[in-house]
Amino acid sequence: MANAPSNRRTDSASRVIMASPQTIYQAFLTPEALASWLPPKGMSCHIDMFDPREGETYRVTLTYEMDHSPSGKTSENTDVALVKFLELDPGKRIVQSVKFDSKDPAFSGEMIQKWLLEDVSEGTKVTIVCENVPEGIRKEDHDTGLRSTLENLAIFTE
Repeated sequence: MANAPSNRRTDSASRVIMASPQTIYQAFLTPEALASWLPPKGMSCHIDMFDPREGETYRVTLTYEMDHSPSGKTSENTDVALVKFLELDPGKRIVQSVKFDSKDPAFSGEMIQKWLLEDVSEGTKVTIVCENVPEGIRKEDHDTGLRSTLENLAIFTE
């Protein structure tokens, strides 16, 4: 991307979940499943236009439910993003392009989100790697959100 800043950061989080890699992978393949575990604590989720195939997209709307929540990227209390499946490797990895719907240039550009699934003796080590994180997303908030999403995924699949 020619106009994207080159100094954007990478954030990541990991957790071992007591479920098979295939079970975790399946949690990404229906909008109902994804909407139930994806939103971090204090948010709800709605998914439109869902097509879980490489090259296809979906629209996700995350709504802040807390009165003292930070401002949304798209509206006062929402974050809307267009997500494209770049790679689907069953039971191993999911790579997505995330583009926020925001007029604020601090949230522009394409964030690459990788979900890596590693079979371990206790279940599956799930690692989220977010590359090219928009500067408008505070690292502390993102780290908290990633950990919360992994906790939700564990509850959903265990």
